[in-house]
Amino acid sequence: MYVVEVKILKKYRNTIEFEVYGPYALFSDPVMRVGGEKTSYHIPTYEALKGIVESVYWKPTITWVIDAVRIMNPIRMESTGIILPKMKSNKNDIAIYTYLKDCRYQVKAHFEWNDNRPELIADRNENKHHNIAKRMILKGGRRDIFLGTRECQGYVEPCVFDSEPGAYAEIAE
Repeated sequence: MYVVEVKILKKYRNTIEFEVYGPYALFSDPVMRVGGEKTSYHIPTYEALKGIVESVYWKPTITWVIDAVRIMNPIRMESTGIILPKMKSNKNDIAIYTYLKDCRYQVKAHFEWNDNRPELIADRNENKHHNIAKRMILKGGRRDIFLGTRECQGYVEPCVFDSEPGAYAEIAE
């Protein structure tokens, strides 16, 4: 079964915890888009989760690190026929997109200083960035949240990580 729960033993002072959810998600790879059809991975990729956190709060001074993710709803898929623009002929092309359905994840992340931007060393105020990130989670993020692709709108809310059992909590690793 697909169980993803990476636990980092080290505790960070600048940790944020939030829940991200949405009716659909599509975490795919260009290699998996053969013939224009898209199929989602069963779980979000690291970069997708990092993109969600950066949509909540991004500054060039910091780099987000995902510490843990929990799958809260069972993994379900749904396939949908999509009419694509006319490419090869004057007939409409139809492709099948396979989405994750009713997605909900708990995410724990922290930030580290971006050593590639030494000119921003004066902006390295941990409390400032941590408090802004927590406020942005309360507001649902600074930018729109997407679960993989733009057509899959997501929503962010604060939560206490590991406060409730996930969909696969009782399955042995």
